[in-house]
Amino acid sequence: MSTPDTTGSHDSARDTSLSHLPNHIRRAIEITPAAGTRERIIDITTPGRRTGRPRRIEIFFYRASGATYLCSGAGGGATDWHANLLANPNFTFHLKNGIRADLPARAAPVTDPAERQAVLEEIVADLNQPHDPGTIRPTRLDDWADSRLMRISFRYRP
Repeated sequence: MSTPDTTGSHDSARDTSLSHLPNHIRRAIEITPAAGTRERIIDITTPGRRTGRPRRIEIFFYRASGATYLCSGAGGGATDWHANLLANPNFTFHLKNGIRADLPARAAPVTDPAERQAVLEEIVADLNQPHDPGTIRPTRLDDWADSRLMRISFRYRP
């Protein structure tokens, strides 16, 4: 069993990479289960793993255990964005709904089984919130077990 999180599971104290960001940007990233589909949609730009050319895609982001994550979703099929971030973890996280910002970020794969389980449980519980008509329910944890999962940290840009 994992050690309890004593910092508070949904505050920015745990994700210190948000501390340098302006309040309005930090609030846009610190979504809660009450956030709708629109607030979860961002773009990311990754360097292509073979060409090095920028690749921009639209993707959902998630908050769980006080951190920010990208996840491939149910089924866990291979994705170019995941392969690109494994090859080069530095990318740009583009907020685009309401607040607009291009944030330098770094991705780290979540490989620890206990952390993966805890994060995926939170993501699935979040997606099963009844207020969001953009989500297909019910979402089952078993369907997400093989998802590509990356923890995101936001780098300081002077």
